[in-house]
Amino acid sequence: MNLITHLHDKIEEAGLWESYPVLSRNEHLKVRGSVDTRLYYVISGTLRVYVVDEFEEHTIRFGYQGSFIAALDSFITEKPSDFYIQALKKTELKMISKAAYTQFMQSDAENLRLWHAILEQLVYQQMERERDLLTSSPLERYERVLKRSPQLFQEVPHKYIASYLRMTPETLSRIKKS
Repeated sequence: MNLITHLHDKIEEAGLWESYPVLSRNEHLKVRGSVDTRLYYVISGTLRVYVVDEFEEHTIRFGYQGSFIAALDSFITEKPSDFYIQALKKTELKMISKAAYTQFMQSDAENLRLWHAILEQLVYQQMERERDLLTSSPLERYERVLKRSPQLFQEVPHKYIASYLRMTPETLSRIKKS
């Protein structure tokens, strides 16, 4: 069974989902400077996590149906986040507070093992992404993301995919045509 689905189902069985917010297209779930003490599960829709520097936005992650999303820096530290989370289309979520989630995780050794396994996957995915950005050509990055997440190209505007791949939209367009 998928670890994310398993965790979702365990939280569902425990009756811990607090509410079911719905975001409109382009609406922000989180903005820079806000504190995020909730974990969100994507029922439907697509979101992106991004940061902004002096010159541009940099997309660093996407959230799809069946995934968890949060401003993890703030969720972990309970301090203001540098990240924005934006709905790319109408998005329905479930949410659980960090307090309820932490209590749930600590209530059972199996829950803790599940959380650790999910964190291990997240760390591994982040390491793969960093390696790709540092050592792979734009074509190689495109091919890996296409293989790993084909739904990305159906659900996300190309300008955000290009940002995620650290290339211009024009470069992405040329690569897709070749």
